[in-house]
Amino acid sequence: MTDLTETRPAGARGGEPSTASAEPVETAPEPAAGPVTPAPEPAAEPVTPAPGPAAEPAEPVEPPAPPVRSRAVRLLRLVAYVALPAELVLFVVLLGGVPIPRGVFAVSEVVLLALLLAEGLTYLRLRRGGLSRRAAVAELVPESVLRIMGHELRIMASLGRWVARRPVDVADADAVFPHARDQAALMYGFAFVCLVESVGMSYLLADWPVVHAIVLVLDVYTVLFVLGLQAAAVTRPHTLTGDVLRLRQAAHVDVSVPLDRIASVRHELLFTHDKKAEGELNLAVGSQTSVTVELTEPVDAPRFFGAPRPVRLIRCHADDARALYRALDEALTRVRTAPSPSPGPPPRA
Repeated sequence: MTDLTETRPAGARGGEPSTASAEPVETAPEPAAGPVTPAPEPAAEPVTPAPGPAAEPAEPVEPPAPPVRSRAVRLLRLVAYVALPAELVLFVVLLGGVPIPRGVFAVSEVVLLALLLAEGLTYLRLRRGGLSRRAAVAELVPESVLRIMGHELRIMASLGRWVARRPVDVADADAVFPHARDQAALMYGFAFVCLVESVGMSYLLADWPVVHAIVLVLDVYTVLFVLGLQAAAVTRPHTLTGDVLRLRQAAHVDVSVPLDRIASVRHELLFTHDKKAEGELNLAVGSQTSVTVELTEPVDAPRFFGAPRPVRLIRCHADDARALYRALDEALTRVRTAPSPSPGPPPRA
């Protein structure tokens, strides 16, 4: 197919005939029908960034290293391990009436004063270094010693609270549930036996004043300790405050259980418990528990020396176990049927 088109020279004016002859112009033939293969796209050239200051690589963030106990602190601990027991033995010997050479007494007192001064200066240095009071004391005294001393002090303080009728942390509680009644007879009987044993040992050891003094101190402390255990149980009852159930035993167990983690509560009287069962906490009083609490999620009930102990089943006892069961049942019903908070108006576009 041939198509004729008229071409005009570039210099011809409009209206004048052109002297150029018309030449035929052939068009390219139409391609045959078939699959169309797209033309390959040109490869993208790498983009070179504009020159500028080179970015510094980010340094990896490392977790803070645990504090390293200095040599001075370790030395103080070593001296305390030796000096304090020696001072205790010296005190008992003096109490027994045994004469001690003045040189030995003077050296022991100088060592004790130097140790106390060094401990005080180290404590101040640790405090200036940013440690809290508890952390600074924990650096100087082993945690196990702190826990034992704290437990003994709480036991002795419970005697004063028992006499003054001042229970621990019950002012804001919605309900209080004592639990020391069923062990009172056993504890009083044990204290009476210790007292009789103290009197008998004092009579038998009258001719050995040193041994007599040591045994007398230990016997008196034992009687006070037994009474302190009962006093701690009396002054630390179970409490229900808001949405938290607080279960306690003497001065060494204190567990807070949120009500939204309680799956079920039942009133059952048990006299045998598996002490080695994992995930169970048995707060027996007089070898019995009367209320069992099952949890949906474990709560931490630390052991005496601070080791974690997650538990999902707690058995406890109360003087009025049915009252504790009813209070827990009502509190759980209130928590589960409480209306959910309003989400508020929808956000505007």
